[in-house]
Amino acid sequence: MTTNSTEAPIRVRIAPSPTGDPHVGTAYIGLLNYIYARQRGGTFVLRIEDTDRTRFVPTSEQMIFDTLRWLGLGWDEGPDVGGPYGPYRQSERTDIYRQHADLLLANGTAYRCFCTAEELDAVRKQQIAAKLPPRYPGTCRHLPVDQIEANLAADKPFVIRMAVPAEGATTFRDELRGDITFDHSNVDDQVLMKSDGFPTYHLANVVDDHLMQITDVIRAEEWISSTPKHVLLYKAFGWQFPRFWHMPLLRNIDKSKISKRKNPVSLIYYRQAGFLPEALINFLGLMGGGVPADLNGGTEQFSLTEMVEHFVFTNIRLGGPVFDLTKLKWLNGEYLRKLSPEAFFSALRSTVLSDTYLREIAPLIQMRVETLGQFGDLTSFFFRDDVMPTQEIFLPKKRTLEDTLAFTAEQLTVLEATDWTHEAMEPALKKLGEEKGWSVKENFMLLRAIITGSTMSPPLLESLVVFGKARSLDRVRRFLEAQKKLANQKK
Repeated sequence: MTTNSTEAPIRVRIAPSPTGDPHVGTAYIGLLNYIYARQRGGTFVLRIEDTDRTRFVPTSEQMIFDTLRWLGLGWDEGPDVGGPYGPYRQSERTDIYRQHADLLLANGTAYRCFCTAEELDAVRKQQIAAKLPPRYPGTCRHLPVDQIEANLAADKPFVIRMAVPAEGATTFRDELRGDITFDHSNVDDQVLMKSDGFPTYHLANVVDDHLMQITDVIRAEEWISSTPKHVLLYKAFGWQFPRFWHMPLLRNIDKSKISKRKNPVSLIYYRQAGFLPEALINFLGLMGGGVPADLNGGTEQFSLTEMVEHFVFTNIRLGGPVFDLTKLKWLNGEYLRKLSPEAFFSALRSTVLSDTYLREIAPLIQMRVETLGQFGDLTSFFFRDDVMPTQEIFLPKKRTLEDTLAFTAEQLTVLEATDWTHEAMEPALKKLGEEKGWSVKENFMLLRAIITGSTMSPPLLESLVVFGKARSLDRVRRFLEAQKKLANQKK
């Protein structure tokens, strides 16, 4: 098995996708890569994987830049700082991927697949009915040359698939787990280039990591099942492949994979809700067990600099680290209490009392007050963390609790998928109400009660825009979770 020489200059990367708010998992993996590079005098690269154009969010890239820098995780090479191996956005590297896909077609390790989506769906249903694992059956793998040429001449759409060896197995070393083997019967002929000319994650990932001379791939363990595909691609190109480190996934308290249904996962939320970056980085550093338990007397409090000095990668525990929001809040409180009064005031002024936030709130209540002292009466929900309306406030007349909570879950789904503007939210919510038989009054009054804790407030949608998507969605999720717990207690 070939790997990069241990003497090669260390180069690591993170490669988030700009498909929404930056994820706390990105910060977790980013922190580990940052520490690894800084401990070894290496280079930390930020690459933007934006080839999934259907999920691309134009504002997401800048949010990634802003939140990672807020956490203190600066990078040495990336889209905004440049570097010798750019461009660092995958959407700007499509010609590179096409050239490399052509190399695979030429050496026989990839092939064109002309199967339609309907044909593939029919095969998938047959496999499921037969209780077989869904996978591509290799229909186009051995098409005669004249058939391929005829299809191309007719401009028939195609994807490019990897030709996984029919027999044998692929073994690779995980630096935390040792050797891992996948039988080729369990590795699908993965799509490498889509019919729209954009690469899939697998091809772009391998090509970029090689051309950017990445020596160590440090990523989440959910990519373990994809690694044999990547190793086969390295071999198909005749390239050395990097060391692989697959980090245990962050978990909810119930050990399920961290998800927005049970924990806020948006870094935007943590920034807007008033968590200090030092506390959040400290908390993420506790995940996995890489920091010695006795550091700083076992207080569990340490700086990013101390993490770089003391973190031991081989000590990482493979059991999923628990992302306990209660513990994060405790830790954040410890950091807040250590601030000087001036620093504490500055922290307030940079978040929940910032001029920008107050300027956005003020116009919403200006026409509704008689004295400035009433400002707090109408705006308290903007500054509160815990808003939980009683049934008397949120439950519409003639609606059951079960029906109301089901509709709230539908509201949440709609809001998650909607641009965070008045112009986008209003028709989306009204459409939902029409489909489910809820009046506009019932629909909006329910959401108002959940967000503000009251039936009276400044204009609802304008308030949602100011409060922000991450915090608004978190408030709705917490409402649903609280009602679920109450229902379970009554059983």
